[in-house]
Amino acid sequence: MTTPRTALARTPLGATGLTTSVLGLGLMGMSDMYGPADEAESIATIHAALDAGVTLLDTGDFYGMGHNELLLHEALRGRDRAGVEISVKFGAQRGPDRSWLGYDASPAATKSALAYTLRRLRTDYIDVYRPARLDPNVPIEETVGAIADLVKAGYVRHIGLSEVGADTLRRAAAVHPISDLQIEYSLISRSLEAEVLPTARELGIGITAYGVLSRGLLSGHWQSDRETAPNDFRGHSPRFQGDNLTHNLRLVEALRWIADAKGVSVAQVAIAWVASRGSDIVPLVGARRRDRLAEALGALRVELSADDLAAVEAAVPAGSAAGDRYAAAQMEHLDSER
Repeated sequence: MTTPRTALARTPLGATGLTTSVLGLGLMGMSDMYGPADEAESIATIHAALDAGVTLLDTGDFYGMGHNELLLHEALRGRDRAGVEISVKFGAQRGPDRSWLGYDASPAATKSALAYTLRRLRTDYIDVYRPARLDPNVPIEETVGAIADLVKAGYVRHIGLSEVGADTLRRAAAVHPISDLQIEYSLISRSLEAEVLPTARELGIGITAYGVLSRGLLSGHWQSDRETAPNDFRGHSPRFQGDNLTHNLRLVEALRWIADAKGVSVAQVAIAWVASRGSDIVPLVGARRRDRLAEALGALRVELSADDLAAVEAAVPAGSAAGDRYAAAQMEHLDSER
């Protein structure tokens, strides 16, 4: 049986001394990847999260080519900087036409990217700094070593990683303690369970789980005939296409039976399931609106009994999703999937 969490509860994230709220807010969709967003509503959503006790705020310098960091700065204006944990990803290169140009996590690029991040956020330090992906041209030891220099200089508090495999985790941790691994984890994205999660636990590395609702697919709100904007990632994601989408929405409907029986939403069951996987796992929710945030916070009050967990596993068995979580070209960048 799971123990319900509250939004005000805090938890250690890894073994480096970092503590955060038990639920984090991912900000990417407020600037990029999911079609148009309302800036005023985005800021109001961040404020609502802070007021509820959510302190872990995740951004990336390439989300909207700096827009996301500027948005976060605006949202934090007048707030206690020491009362939040800001997690920043770097390394993805963008063109002025919003195109993707590859990755650069070389030591010089790492330090330069942080300088711009600190300027946009108007802060003296970042709580967790992490490369967004493994740079195939730069040994992870060099990237982590560069961030370690920034830790020594006081610009970064903790080093994180994102979407890397077990071997890379070990190599990185041999250079400097790693606070957490940010990686997709949901009922239909469970590949980390085989090797990555056990390795992280062996090394004392926490997990910040993004995509807990599989980009809205597991929210219970997605419709098969929904149209996506041209810049919405989901318009090209294999799991949202044709027969794959039809199959995946059947899984959601199976989950809805369980949610209805408990008097909660599908999204709340999906989030609660991720939270149930261990106290070392902090779900990141990508709410862009206050009502969606309120729904996600409600998941912290959902108690899943052993029977509930068995029913969830039966409704959405591991490996039951149709389609990869990214298109083939993007899957090639995932060290965690090799």
